[in-house]
Amino acid sequence: MKRGTAVRSVVLGMSAVGLMGACGGQPEQTPAPEGGDTVTTATQQLVPAPPAPFDSYLYIAGTLPVGGAVTSNTGTSANYEGFKLNVAANTQVALEVTHLGTGMGVDTGLYVYGPKTQYGYGYWPLYGDDDSGYGELSKIPLATFNQAGEYLVVVGWSNGLAKQYRLQASCVGGACVANPSPAPANAPVTLAAFPLDGTLNAVLGGANAYREDMYSFLDRYDFAWPYSTHATLNAAAAAVLARSEYKGYRNDPNPGTYTYAAFLPRMYLQFQPLHQAILDTYGESAANAQVKSYFREFSTGPNGDNWRTLNIILLPESRHVIVYEQTAHEI
Repeated sequence: MKRGTAVRSVVLGMSAVGLMGACGGQPEQTPAPEGGDTVTTATQQLVPAPPAPFDSYLYIAGTLPVGGAVTSNTGTSANYEGFKLNVAANTQVALEVTHLGTGMGVDTGLYVYGPKTQYGYGYWPLYGDDDSGYGELSKIPLATFNQAGEYLVVVGWSNGLAKQYRLQASCVGGACVANPSPAPANAPVTLAAFPLDGTLNAVLGGANAYREDMYSFLDRYDFAWPYSTHATLNAAAAAVLARSEYKGYRNDPNPGTYTYAAFLPRMYLQFQPLHQAILDTYGESAANAQVKSYFREFSTGPNGDNWRTLNIILLPESRHVIVYEQTAHEI
């Protein structure tokens, strides 16, 4: 759950749709009108995720290789089609309907499901985007797959123009990088915010209902990492503290550093189930996870003392940073 906004996970609760805000290029320019011409503009509609369950009607057009691309055609009406994507654990890819190879005027949506089980690919997308690419094309700059398996990348379009489109999957980090080199000294971590997994939201919500005077927030960030050595905890902490919502913790002169095991007793009792749930959700080993904690306190008046701890949890193998902010106040 996002810090300071108790309902923001509900907004994205159905899916991770629209979670990327990457910038694309400029759309095609139309010629300037001549004297007497009338200019008509139209706004393309949102291309939502396909109605679930879609296993019975969605056409699987082929396989999208990591590091490669596929082409297909929109046909003459709004529709969807899918491409299988097979990945090793902790693979990171960028997915895009590219300007090069896609017909002018095509408006797409892009969604990722999986991994595939005996029940299919699931009902809710892991990642999704409408118009973050070139013009009204779709782009997901970072999709991290912590579980190995077969995923489904679904392309939808709102306007059947019978034009070609091109879908590309680029390796940006993790297991798909061939012969990765060690990370440079002081390599920075660049964070991208994502919604929490539904299981973690449920655990957090139950704990937050336990006591009026204790409340916690949990945020998820991913980072692309193409190196053979892990990101550092200090780099992760610097990236978190650079965000304006955490600026109140920058003045702690003595932040603490902990192993993941040593971090457990520092959590309020009702929130301790999150400790194992975080590892289970992202497939991280407790031996790899590290925590850096920042503390601040302030008063809002008589009987108004507040105590807050910002815990930055680095999951280096799975390429996540989980920020657990624990708060308490007098009542």
